[in-house]
Amino acid sequence: MKIVNFTPVESLLGGFIIGLAVAILYLLRGNYAGVSKIYYNVVFINKSGFLWRLLFIVGLIIGPIILSFFSYNDLGFEMPNSNPIIVILGGLLVGYGTQLGSGCTSGHGVCGIGRLSIRSMVGTCFFVGAGVLTVLISRSLGWVVL
Repeated sequence: MKIVNFTPVESLLGGFIIGLAVAILYLLRGNYAGVSKIYYNVVFINKSGFLWRLLFIVGLIIGPIILSFFSYNDLGFEMPNSNPIIVILGGLLVGYGTQLGSGCTSGHGVCGIGRLSIRSMVGTCFFVGAGVLTVLISRSLGWVVL
C-alpha cells in the first residue's frame, strides 16, 4: 500500500497551532475548546458566552475557505463518489457519538489529554479504534475508494 499525503512538518505545525489556540482560549476565557459543546451552545442559544462561541464556529467554517486562497495546493479533502445518505448518516452518528462520549475528539483528544484526564484518554482510544475499525470494514465492503 502506498502512503499518500504524508506531511509530518505541516502536521506538526498544525498540531502546535491547535494547541496554542486551545491554550490561549483557556488562558483568556477559562474555556476548553470542545467543538461539540461549543456547537451545542450556539445551536441552543446559550446566552452565556454565545458571541465567542458563534465566532469560533464561523471561524471553523471560513478558515479553510480563506486558506484556500493562499494555498499553493489543495487542502487534501475530497469526497469522490459520495453517497449523500451515507454522509448524512455519518454526520448523525458522529453527533450521537459526541453525546454518548460526553465530548468530541477536540474536547477529549486535545483538551482532555492535555489535562491528563483518564476519561479523555480512554475516550480518545475508543475514537481512534472506532475510526480504524470503520476504515477496515468500509474497505472490506468496497465503500472507500482511494
